[in-house]
Amino acid sequence: MTASRASLDLLYSDTEEELRSAVRALLADHCAPATVLARAESGRPHDPALWRTLASGIGAAGLLVPEKLGGAGASHREAAVVLEELGRAVAPVPYLTGCVLAAEILLGCDTPEAADLLRALAAGRQVCVPALPLTQAPGAPLPRPLRDTGGGALSGTVTSVADAAAADVLLVLADTGLHAVPAAATRLTAAVPLDLTRPLATVTLDGAPGTRLADPATARAAVAGALLSGAGLLASEQLGLAEWCLTETVAHVRGRHQFNRPVGSFQALKHRLARLWLDVASARAAARAAADALATASPDAPLTVAVAQAYCSGVAVRAAEECVQLHGGIGMTWEHPAHLYLKRAKADSLALGTTGHHLGLVADFAELPAPA
Repeated sequence: MTASRASLDLLYSDTEEELRSAVRALLADHCAPATVLARAESGRPHDPALWRTLASGIGAAGLLVPEKLGGAGASHREAAVVLEELGRAVAPVPYLTGCVLAAEILLGCDTPEAADLLRALAAGRQVCVPALPLTQAPGAPLPRPLRDTGGGALSGTVTSVADAAAADVLLVLADTGLHAVPAAATRLTAAVPLDLTRPLATVTLDGAPGTRLADPATARAAVAGALLSGAGLLASEQLGLAEWCLTETVAHVRGRHQFNRPVGSFQALKHRLARLWLDVASARAAARAAADALATASPDAPLTVAVAQAYCSGVAVRAAEECVQLHGGIGMTWEHPAHLYLKRAKADSLALGTTGHHLGLVADFAELPAPA
């Protein structure tokens, strides 16, 4: 066992639990399942009021931003706690894209222009979103950069950009480096996503003005680092989702009676739920390990993240499927929120790399040869 693995801390600190309580209370007041469903049906899932309170009121937007830039100077562990709660509520807010991916990219640029954007992001004044496909995975080749036609005027198209509709600024990877482009200077074409709470769009730039933040080499390194962090913290969102599904399903089978006894007392359902509990407990360990490895800049972070994504992705989908099935007929209705969790779990299983991609990374990092 290496020293970095021996020092992994999977427990939650008092500060992290206090942050969890604050975020959970906010979401209980402003992000009830019926509210999320109504916003998803409206075609405008993002809740600006909820976002302002989460970002600036609680200060969650600046957790990964250093204090000298107006942030909280916290770590990936605290951001992971926020994502657990957002996953538990399938909250329609651009946290993963804006406060994890975009923040990590800007931190990797290390320029005055990037620092200004980080200050605005940490204060909740602006939402920055990377113009990258949601399916872009760490360790995979980055998409072909857009063209800089001269003077920072960018042209090209990026598909499947998550939360672009909520963005004030898009971070665009071009052949001359990373550029910050006002969202108003682009054309967004909404896609029809599986997960209505995390909308996707095709972003088209036709001579859009951009402010250069970093040279090509620095930009690509910053994006690669951000994708690693994003994949690691996505595991915490998947953990929160799975925990909600397990908790609600257990509560339902305890209260639902058949043949004058709770259906949860049937041995077959006990076995299924016990297996799901073990899966969720293991997912918690994997997600916490990834968050801690990222927070401590462990050399094992790429392996730990790949393990967390490969495992938590499947657990979230299984938990959501069990939630729908064990709720019986009501679980199949539009009015019950179970379908929101199933759709988020399915969409998350493709976001930032599929299970197969991350299993391949695990094999590479562990030097496990493929079958001949």
